[in-house]
Amino acid sequence: MSLDRSPDALAERLEALESRIAYQEHWLDTLDEGVATQERRLTRLERINDLMQEKLRDQQRALQEGDAAAPGPADEMPPHY
Repeated sequence: MSLDRSPDALAERLEALESRIAYQEHWLDTLDEGVATQERRLTRLERINDLMQEKLRDQQRALQEGDAAAPGPADEMPPHY
């Protein structure tokens, strides 16, 4: 396969390479924006997850304290009193 080294052929090849580079730069920018968006979303979801875990722990603690403070059958007055 012989390479055409005429100025027109070289200019055409250069233009094709510039076009490919521009296309790749566009996709790189698009992917970079997508990764940044995903990172922001992941950070937000991690914060929500932390808050939900904290609320769940608080509710479990409140239930345990409520069970300990609730009167048991031995503490109740019989119905005839």
